[in-house]
Amino acid sequence: MSDDEDEEPAVSLGEHTPVEGAPLARVSSRLSWPKEKSEIDRLEGDSVVRTPDGPRELSTILEDVEETYFERHQEFETNVRDVVGTGPIPTADE
Repeated sequence: MSDDEDEEPAVSLGEHTPVEGAPLARVSSRLSWPKEKSEIDRLEGDSVVRTPDGPRELSTILEDVEETYFERHQEFETNVRDVVGTGPIPTADE
């Protein structure tokens, strides 16, 4: 090991600020695809995901998603983001 590896990171990482809920990508990665909306709700509906408006249960988000079948996780995530929107996620301090 060189002495350089013991030094501070070259980029400041900032302070740890808690964020409620899981990233949508983490929830969708736990599923295999293709998948029906009802099956996603059964398996992950109680998961709380991060949204620009704060944490929300996936089950309540799925109520507003019109698609009933998703071939790939990208299709699922796009439909969820169409409902919840995109943007900065509030931290617990906000």
